[in-house]
Amino acid sequence: KFEFNPKDGIDNPALTLTEDMDAEGMGEPRFYLLTKDSTETFGFCLHEELVCQGHVIRQIELGGVAQRRGLQDGDRLLQVNGHFVDHMDHQRVVQKIKASGNQVLLAVLDGESYEAAKSLGRDLSQMLPDDIRPRLCHITRDKSGFGFSVSCPEGTKGTFQLSVRQDGPADRAGVPPGSWLLELNGDSVKSYSQTQLTKKLKQSGNKVTLLVASSAVEEFYRLRGLRVTAALADTSWLPFRVRELHMVKGPAGYGFLLKEDDCSSGGVGQFLWDVDAGLPAEQAGMKEGDRVLAVNGESIEGLDHEQTVHRIRARDDQVTLLVIDPAGDEFYHSVGFGDP
Repeated sequence: KFEFNPKDGIDNPALTLTEDMDAEGMGEPRFYLLTKDSTETFGFCLHEELVCQGHVIRQIELGGVAQRRGLQDGDRLLQVNGHFVDHMDHQRVVQKIKASGNQVLLAVLDGESYEAAKSLGRDLSQMLPDDIRPRLCHITRDKSGFGFSVSCPEGTKGTFQLSVRQDGPADRAGVPPGSWLLELNGDSVKSYSQTQLTKKLKQSGNKVTLLVASSAVEEFYRLRGLRVTAALADTSWLPFRVRELHMVKGPAGYGFLLKEDDCSSGGVGQFLWDVDAGLPAEQAGMKEGDRVLAVNGESIEGLDHEQTVHRIRARDDQVTLLVIDPAGDEFYHSVGFGDP
C-alpha cells in the first residue's frame, strides 16, 4: 500500500456537484479545486489497495479541506489537473499531485459507481470533459499588431471576448477564436473597463501574455463555481519549456555543482552551475543557471540545499532533474504561475 498526504487546500468554495444517477444507477464525476500553503495538508491519503480497484481516497481528516469540500472515503481519483490518471501507475499519480504546486484540480467518482463502471467495461475517460484547462499564451506583436480584437458588452466590466485573425500572432500563439480573456500579463481583468484594457495592452509593448478560456472551458468552470487561474493552464503553447535531464553518473561524476541562491520571484532556489564540458550533465542538456524544480519526479518545493542534495544522491548511479532556464523562470513568476 502506498500512502500520500497531499497538501491542504484553502480559500476556495465548496466545489461539489449533486448529480442525478443515470438509468444504471451510476453517479457522475465530481470536481474539487484545492489550494494550499506550506503549513497545511489537503487532508486525505491516496491509497493503492488489493481489494479495491483504482486510486482510492482514504483517511479523510476530520474538519480538513477534503472533508469540507465533500470528498468521500472510497472515492476513486480519475483526473489530476485535467489529466486522466486511472490507467497510470499509482506512484506516478502521487508525483503528479506533488508536482502540482499550490493548487490542484481533482476529479473523482464515488466507489460504487466506479466499481459498476468497471464491471460494465466502461471507458471512464469518456465520463469526463475532453479539455478543461485554460491556455496561457505568449504573443509577440508583428507590424499589424497582436492579431486579435476585443469585444465587451456595453456598460460591463471584466467580460472580454477575443476575435482572432487567422494566421496572425495570436492565432500562432494558440489563442482559440472566440475565447474569453481572464488575465493579462498575470493580472486579472475582472475589474477592467474596455478603456483600461486597451491602455494595459498598449503598455505591454511588443509582447503580451494572456490567460484565455474557450467558451466550453469557461462554461465548465462557471457552472461549477470554480475560479480559473494560471496554475491550471495548459502551457504547451508557450515558448518557455521545462526540461527533463536524465543523467547516468560517469567515472568523474555528473559534472555540475548545485548552489542555493535567491530566486527572481523572492525566496531561495537550487541552481545548477559549473557544468563541465563532455560530462553527463552537459550531455543531458544542462545549462549554467538552470533552476531545479524536481528530482526523480518529485518536486523540491520547500526543500533546502542539503535535502535537495540528498534527493540527488538517493540513487547511486543516476538521477533525473526537471529544470527551467532563467528566462523561463522569470516569465512564469511574472504571470503568477509559480513553478511550471
